Amino acid sequence: MPLVADSQPRRFPAILRQRAASFGYAFRGVAAALRTEVHLRLHAAATLVVLGLGWYFKITPGEWAAVALSVGAVWCAELMNTAIEAVVNLVSPEYHPLAGRAKDVAAGAVLVMALAALTVGLLVFAPRVWALLGR
Repeated sequence: MPLVADSQPRRFPAILRQRAASFGYAFRGVAAALRTEVHLRLHAAATLVVLGLGWYFKITPGEWAAVALSVGAVWCAELMNTAIEAVVNLVSPEYHPLAGRAKDVAAGAVLVMALAALTVGLLVFAPRVWALLGR
């Protein structure tokens, strides 16, 4: 019996290329935000400090999970805020009260998440820092 060539084109490699490209676009977006957003650079610095503290104090896996989720949530909120600001600026180059409200609410989401992350950081690190200072 002769072998019949598959009549369906091989799409698997194309799908992999598309997925790889989407990761590239995502990394490009994060890099662009880091270049243009001062607050995101502050969050990046805070991330490095928190990772260093976690390593120094040998926090537990559960604490690492809480810290990682908090850091990730702040980064996500800041990136979404940046995206919302860009779109609002595109569709409403002149001031409009609704455009201002959208930007304020997006910034408020970052603030709320950053305060929640700060709370996690205090719960995880404050007792250790306090003990280190001999208090």
